[in-house]
Amino acid sequence: MFAVLKTGGKQYKVQAGDVLRVEKLDAAAGDKIQFNDILMVGGDSVTVGSPLVAGAAVQAEVIDQIKADKVISYHKRRRKHSSQRIRGHRQKLTLVRVTDILATGAEASGVAPATGTAAARRAAHESKE
Repeated sequence: MFAVLKTGGKQYKVQAGDVLRVEKLDAAAGDKIQFNDILMVGGDSVTVGSPLVAGAAVQAEVIDQIKADKVISYHKRRRKHSSQRIRGHRQKLTLVRVTDILATGAEASGVAPATGTAAARRAAHESKE
């Protein structure tokens, strides 16, 4: 059985046991999380959502919070004063292992949904008021 999930603006085709590097999620190592934005579930029969499959989910375990390789951005302007600019960036990622794919019954599973850090900041800000 496989599923296509959406998280961090990207789509991933996953099976049980897969290890993914996704955009940083608000979860600690060892936590169980659940991805609820499922675009397609496949196996014996294929279910395609419009846009999401209702009641489907992918459960995963957070392995670690990591950083990606450094990306160097180099700008050189010719003529006039020959200025140069070097800037580096390391994207923060979450390493997760897919444990289970649920075609139905995701609401009753009791596992915390996977939220990105931006969504977690928004939720914390709204709960203060």
